[in-house]
Amino acid sequence: MKKLKLILSLLVLIGITTSCDDFLSEVPDNRTQLDTPEKISEILVNAYPDASYMDFAETMSDNAFDSENLTGTTTKNSQNYNWEELDDVQRDTPSFYWDACYTAIAHANQALEAIEKLGNPANLKAQRGEALMARAYSHFMLVSIFSQRYNPATAKTDLGIPYILEPETVLLKKYTRNTVEEVYNNLEKDIELGLQLVGDDYSQPKFHFNKAAAKAFASRFYLVKGNWDKVLANSDDLSSQPDGKLRSIAGYNLLDTTTRFNIYSQASENSNLLVVSTSSLYNRTIRSNRFGLTGAERNTVFGAATNLFNKTWLYSSFSSNGSITIFLPKFVEYFKYTNANAGIGLPYVTNVLLSNEELFLNKIEAHIMKNELNLANAEMEYFFSTRTTGYNATTDKVTEAKIVAKYPVITDEYTPFYSLTPVQASYIKAVAELRRIEFIHEGLRWFDIKRFNLKVTHKIYNKPNNVLEKDDLRRAIQIPFYVTDTGVEKNPR
Repeated sequence: MKKLKLILSLLVLIGITTSCDDFLSEVPDNRTQLDTPEKISEILVNAYPDASYMDFAETMSDNAFDSENLTGTTTKNSQNYNWEELDDVQRDTPSFYWDACYTAIAHANQALEAIEKLGNPANLKAQRGEALMARAYSHFMLVSIFSQRYNPATAKTDLGIPYILEPETVLLKKYTRNTVEEVYNNLEKDIELGLQLVGDDYSQPKFHFNKAAAKAFASRFYLVKGNWDKVLANSDDLSSQPDGKLRSIAGYNLLDTTTRFNIYSQASENSNLLVVSTSSLYNRTIRSNRFGLTGAERNTVFGAATNLFNKTWLYSSFSSNGSITIFLPKFVEYFKYTNANAGIGLPYVTNVLLSNEELFLNKIEAHIMKNELNLANAEMEYFFSTRTTGYNATTDKVTEAKIVAKYPVITDEYTPFYSLTPVQASYIKAVAELRRIEFIHEGLRWFDIKRFNLKVTHKIYNKPNNVLEKDDLRRAIQIPFYVTDTGVEKNPR
């Protein structure tokens, strides 16, 4: 029954969200009669992956170090740190995330089919837009994790992931992997149509693809594709000084500890555009993993030397084991009891999937690539001002000379598929470092490592360094073993 459930996640059947017994005892017609806007909206609640990529993505990045805390060693954490193939299918693993994404896609496709059968009425326009954006998001995350980076020169032959466009009606349908180019073409179709249709009329808009979240996701997609004009078109809601739209790190530092942990992922936080509850243990493992952000290496990421003005960052961290492992207050666990008397339940952590911080940094990067450095300077200056202790508006100015001196060009360091002038290379490195710090623990650094083709060196106590070279095949995580058992092609090694 366990294997059946795993296979069903690939086959994207709606029943995967229930237990095996419930799935087998449920009448199919009762599941698929989506004939009212209310029923369609209800199924779209499940069109978002209820799993987190953040633990494994962060551990693979250069934000993870060896704390040498041998008591915190787990197979999953060690294998992620060493870019090894995992057989683990539990929470916070690539396999668990794969299942969750295809389950979410199944719900989106079920909603889209129902809307189509109803004739695409005007009163379901927003639901159709949400379903398209949700379907695109899960496919985008899958191809970003399980395939090599997007490169138009190789995308025609690079292995992508199966792009599922309709609900499945057979149990053992055979799947093949689309190429990366095919996946991206489908993504662009879904995103462009979704942007036209998506709305804001939700009781809890931050838990759905609202208009702002849709534009933020589109900006991420087009940043990867290198379409700077569309990045800017989708970030036009943010001015060069988006007061009140970015989270206040200085304000967070004035709050009590409990509030600081709670507020980061709350829907009430203005900067959060899309938040999702995920079945995850990350709130626990972030405090105990051997391989992660360590006290000994804190300054590598957050030291004053990494600040353009050589000043202290406003970000503050916590520790639960004598500063061996440190973490920022971003994740709170909510335990959902399935049997309160027995103390049995499931852990959940709310993840911020899209935010104004990411959108703003995407905007800056697009300005750099369009050689609009004056605009980039003004925007970076504002960002530094909101994250730097003792910032002085008179003397702490972002200039080309300062950027080039602080972030010198290193030959063959940043190698995206597009070319960079020396000045652009320095600016791009500056923005990438801002993104690295801002989204610590959230896994986004791994995607920058892939798209910029950065080399990563992981040090290991009493062992040789493990190096992830440029274009290393391990950058595409191996797809789950139970999926390849059905005949789906493996990633080459």
